[in-house]
Amino acid sequence: MNRYFQTFDWYCFIKDYFLGFWDYETPKVMVVKNKKLGVIYRGVQFLVITYFIWYVFISQKAYQDSETRPESSVYTKMKGTALQGDHILDMVEYVRPSEGGDVISTILRREVTHNQRQGTCAEHFTVPSANCSKDADCTSREVNFDGNGQRTGRCVPYYNQAFKTCEIQTWCPIEDYAAIWEPALAEAINFTVYIKNAIHFPKFKVLRGNIKPNKRNGQKYLNKCHYNEKEHPYCPIFRLGYIAEQAREKFSELCRTGGVIGVFINWKCDLDLDPSECTPTYSFRRLDLRKNLPSSGYNFRFAKYYSKDGEEFRTLIKAFGIRLDVIVHGHAGRFSIIPTIINTVTAMTSVGICSIICDWIMLTFIDKNDIYSDRKFDDLLTVPTEFTISYGSNHSDLSEGVAL
Repeated sequence: MNRYFQTFDWYCFIKDYFLGFWDYETPKVMVVKNKKLGVIYRGVQFLVITYFIWYVFISQKAYQDSETRPESSVYTKMKGTALQGDHILDMVEYVRPSEGGDVISTILRREVTHNQRQGTCAEHFTVPSANCSKDADCTSREVNFDGNGQRTGRCVPYYNQAFKTCEIQTWCPIEDYAAIWEPALAEAINFTVYIKNAIHFPKFKVLRGNIKPNKRNGQKYLNKCHYNEKEHPYCPIFRLGYIAEQAREKFSELCRTGGVIGVFINWKCDLDLDPSECTPTYSFRRLDLRKNLPSSGYNFRFAKYYSKDGEEFRTLIKAFGIRLDVIVHGHAGRFSIIPTIINTVTAMTSVGICSIICDWIMLTFIDKNDIYSDRKFDDLLTVPTEFTISYGSNHSDLSEGVAL
């Protein structure tokens, strides 16, 4: 018998659920004439609508389809001459590489070690365990990776000094002892770097360059212009002094330690406007550490080899300079109906949060006598089950008789 009633209960439940599935439900509307709650409600509505209109649609242009990963190419070239003693230095002497891509560097100061050749000489005294008093203090064929070569096992005087260090086999004389510091290239502040950039947005099939097309006087203009944000925004030629100034760096300090500066080319294009409005902006920032650390600055070594009386010699050069890293960012947008619909629907549904906030405030802080909750919620357990409850246009007005 109990099993029969359980089966009947399940049958009734499934039947009621199936029939109730086709019922239409509508929320009950209740007007609460409370000025404080009304001010909060309209205030939240104003904030939500302002956020979507001003930030989402105007500032972020959410009505556009966008592309943030464009294709880009960069070509760089540096020009200038400098006088060092009686020698004239041109771009072949101080630019690495002479014509490059998105990275180019220029030498501002050099430490030169002349006439190095393969042989044996004393290790520098600052190298760990290099100081000695007898041959037994030096291990033959030992290589100290903080040093300059392979030890021979002999203890020799340190370049006509009273103390001794272990002898090594290397390029002699060693750099730490024989390097000559040359003066910095003060004229380098007027060196110029030519940066040619082309960017392609494949989604929109738009190709732009940072040089304004000018068929008549284009080459003459490039020969005499220097970039200036206000006077010459379309000139792709930059003075090194201007780059250092915009990066908030002292050029004299860069000559002493070297440094890495980022040249940022930013393309932010609204393709709903004329394509000529799609122009780049430039910014400059120091990329390496500025503090007095061993790793700060920028330097590199290279050598020039030559033969003398059938023996190979080299001139070792430690160069300090500025390295320019050209970094391109691009963002393009154009009107599209799909993101417009999505963000419009999102904005409309987000306005519903205003009712949720005000309901919570009303039921938590204002409804002291449970008057609002009694009107807002119907307890169906107290209604006879043989009646069907329906609300057509059930509109409650709590403007009178409500104790707050």
